[in-house]
Amino acid sequence: MAHDHHHGHHAQHGHAAHGHPDHAGHGDHEELADILDLDAEVLHEHLTEVMAWVHEHAAPATTVLDLGAGTGAGTLALARRFPAARITAVDVSPQMLEHLRHKAAAVGVQERIKTIEADLDTTPSSTLPAADLVWAANSLHHLADPVATLRGIRGAIRPGGHLVALEMEAFPRFLPGDALEERCHAAVAEARAVDMPHLGADWAPLLRAAGFTVEATRRFEIDLRPPLPEATVRYAQTTLRRLRQGLQDRLSPADLTALEALAEEVPHRRDLVVQARRTAWAARP
Repeated sequence: MAHDHHHGHHAQHGHAAHGHPDHAGHGDHEELADILDLDAEVLHEHLTEVMAWVHEHAAPATTVLDLGAGTGAGTLALARRFPAARITAVDVSPQMLEHLRHKAAAVGVQERIKTIEADLDTTPSSTLPAADLVWAANSLHHLADPVATLRGIRGAIRPGGHLVALEMEAFPRFLPGDALEERCHAAVAEARAVDMPHLGADWAPLLRAAGFTVEATRRFEIDLRPPLPEATVRYAQTTLRRLRQGLQDRLSPADLTALEALAEEVPHRRDLVVQARRTAWAARP
């Protein structure tokens, strides 16, 4: 999920087409994996709600294709929601897929999950296995040519099947009204407008342009307030530090210093929250 890229970033995430919410630049895989896992842990209830919606609009599904699987939050959630399904998780990163396989083994679903290392921008969609449900969480905005890739993905969907996409509108916020955090988000938005123009887009027109019929859309509002999940502090700190790393050339030295100090303050802040918006589209070929 995640990431629901932040998740969700994006939880949910900048490698082309793999769904890693790489907030503001490339970092080591261990740190990115940590953020994706934290996103899934903190936003567990959100992911459960999303999966209930997916099940409502895409059941039954016995074969699932997870595009841009990352560390597997969505893969494992799909495995829980569709207990009879076999799932293929696709990601460009072998490290992420190894992480996913370990997580699948830890919960005993490794026999139902296959992994494929592939970049959706360059891998012919004809090489992807056919599926009743294609799931893409915070990965479509990484595509270089979304409509062309989605046209190809249509061919992997079995008759009666669906594509369900979940995308974030922006990266999560943790301190409402904090001027420094707002400046950081503005700087990220400016950068993303150039290298990820589809982040926060309405995907309905793009899906239709690729030949899909959009059957349902839902916006999910995330607004977590105290008492917060135990992992929230580490999630916020890790996110803010990664944000700082990626904005080295876009913030003043004073703001960079203040951002590090803000990350240090997080455990002591009484106004810590998690706020984000994500939208899901269910479409059929």
